[in-house]
Amino acid sequence: MSEDAKIKITIDGISTEVAPGTTILNAARMIGGDVVPPAMCYYSSLEGSGGKCRTCLVEVSKGSEKDPRPMPKLVVSCSTPVMDGMEVRNTTSARVLEARKGVVEFLLINHPLDCPVCDQAGECHLQDLAFEHGLSKTRYEFKRREFDKVDIGEYIKLHMTRCILCYRCVYTANQLTNGREHGVLKRGDAAEIGTFIEKNLNNDFIGNVIDVCPVGALTDKSFRFRSRVWYTKPMDAHCECTKCSGKVVLWMIGDEVARVTARKDAYGEVKDFICNECRFEKKEKTDWIVEGPRTISKHSVISANHYEREIPKHTILLNKA
Repeated sequence: MSEDAKIKITIDGISTEVAPGTTILNAARMIGGDVVPPAMCYYSSLEGSGGKCRTCLVEVSKGSEKDPRPMPKLVVSCSTPVMDGMEVRNTTSARVLEARKGVVEFLLINHPLDCPVCDQAGECHLQDLAFEHGLSKTRYEFKRREFDKVDIGEYIKLHMTRCILCYRCVYTANQLTNGREHGVLKRGDAAEIGTFIEKNLNNDFIGNVIDVCPVGALTDKSFRFRSRVWYTKPMDAHCECTKCSGKVVLWMIGDEVARVTARKDAYGEVKDFICNECRFEKKEKTDWIVEGPRTISKHSVISANHYEREIPKHTILLNKA
């Protein structure tokens, strides 16, 4: 097959053509909508990510045109390449939905129910999964894992109790910074994210581990307990930075900058990582060129209180008269 050739894949009855080597998950993202499986560990810009959380499981009902037999087991869509003529079922598969419930229940076994006090509340992917696929109560009867909160840098606090071991922060530090000082310690059910020396994460780009964390395990110490995201107004802004792109989102409370984050796409992924100076040190509105309000999905809780009042038609007619 030539490099220019396209592969046809059908997901939940919707067909598209993609380049050879594309994964099922990325093919689904090209289609968009409900056919896209959730992903807690996969991050398109991080090499080696994926295959940890199992939330993106799908059913391959037809392997390919050459071999139309279905795959006997569910497969992880983030690391399974497409084949020509492949047919995949995501939301239309009872097996997938039942398996996803089990995966979410497993992720929540040790995760504390502290959403009311968690800084990630309102933009947490695990919250979304629990709402869509979680059980009304836990069946787990054993003692949960508990960890003390740890400062692992000047700006970052680690809540290991919330961590789901997605490895995103490890890959980010390994591939984006000059040196990685933290990683996964121990093995099995004793595994945890940590450093050998506390307050050791001081690289110029280490603040990005906060953005890639899908839960509230890594939090911004300058924003902790300050406000909920739905009480802030996200604004796109940029500045002339010699270290990074300078393209950020300012989370405003009135005219005050509550926090600064990198810009994320529809799947919660950062494309242009930012430096610590932009993230933590430029907290004045005058430090930035504000582009305007950020477009937020109407299905997101962040969109609460961010709306434009529609002018009634009779008012417009009266004004014209």
